[in-house]
Amino acid sequence: MFRYFPTNYVWNLSVDLALEMGAKIGEIEEMCAPLLDVSKQGDDAGTRLFMQSWVAMADKLCELAAEDEAQGRLMSAGDKLNRAATYLITAERMQGHGSDGRAALYARFQEVFRKGVRLAKENCERVEIPYGDAHISGLYVRAEGVAEGVEGPAPILVQVNGLDSTKEMKYRVGLPRMLAKRGIASLIIDQPGTGEALRLHGMTARYDSEAWASRVVDWLEGRADVDPKRIGLEGVSLGGYYCPRAVAFEPRFAMGVVWGANHNWGEVQKRRLAREGERPVPHYWDHVRWVWGARDMDEFMAIAEKVTLDGVLDRIRVPFLVTHGEADKQIPLEYAHRSYEQLVNSPKRELKIFTPREGGIQHSSFDNSDNAANYIADWVAETLGGRTA
Repeated sequence: MFRYFPTNYVWNLSVDLALEMGAKIGEIEEMCAPLLDVSKQGDDAGTRLFMQSWVAMADKLCELAAEDEAQGRLMSAGDKLNRAATYLITAERMQGHGSDGRAALYARFQEVFRKGVRLAKENCERVEIPYGDAHISGLYVRAEGVAEGVEGPAPILVQVNGLDSTKEMKYRVGLPRMLAKRGIASLIIDQPGTGEALRLHGMTARYDSEAWASRVVDWLEGRADVDPKRIGLEGVSLGGYYCPRAVAFEPRFAMGVVWGANHNWGEVQKRRLAREGERPVPHYWDHVRWVWGARDMDEFMAIAEKVTLDGVLDRIRVPFLVTHGEADKQIPLEYAHRSYEQLVNSPKRELKIFTPREGGIQHSSFDNSDNAANYIADWVAETLGGRTA
């Protein structure tokens, strides 16, 4: 784990995630050097200063991108805007719920991200899936391979967030790109409790993740470029709960994979109240109450009690991959073993613990994601009928 801030896990997590999304170390140095002293005051203090420093870098990149665009250098402009978007979402994610300027910062992030993708001509299309009175937003990445003779509907991996990530963050980390090369399409969504669903539509998280996951499958079954018999589901971090729960209760999923086995998240909350383990974001308790729509801690803890996979996983009758980092400081490694052991009816179950030899030993491999993501992509390709060479 890269530790720019020697005493602050939560801030280091944001830096490492940004690096996995394509941040440049020189820009990291420029943004973080002024923050070293305030980082020693804990997770919550100084997050406004963090935002100001990271937004200033995004501002500079946007100015440089505008100069490129004026000269017709659209690929260069797109590259800079993509990094600016990474810095904006990192700054937004560090702010407390309802803090001044957070909503405007998120809106700007979305605008910059979309323009960067468009100018860079990336294989990434925004989609909207009907859900309730609104929609679930997603990023659709098409499978590659027609030139190699692969035709017809493609297999697809739906990918869902954790507690505090967004679809754009998961897209930038790179698993969809790796899957596309293997002939697998991707749909990365902001499910209830995350991203646009939470920020723009007020959709809070729900423990019965099959409720929204089934609507996603309905939508995919209506696409001519998707093979409805080869729809998989992947979840990162808290998605390590949402994904297995959805696969257990939605039989149309052909497989599942978790990147961080969040087997009993309710139990984790009790540990965090006792100051055991690390937290993912500043202002943590305000954040989780916002995500789950809880008025107070008593209501939140009552909701969290339901977020467990005990008594659920024996319903899964499709291939399933459980992955976990050996040194995960947020979610105990024992949960990966518990999930694997309870997948008694999966015809192809596998447990992969990432060790120092291959890297990716921290929570959901945020310290070094490439080898872990390639492992997951290969397993998905082998399971859904893609290619690995």
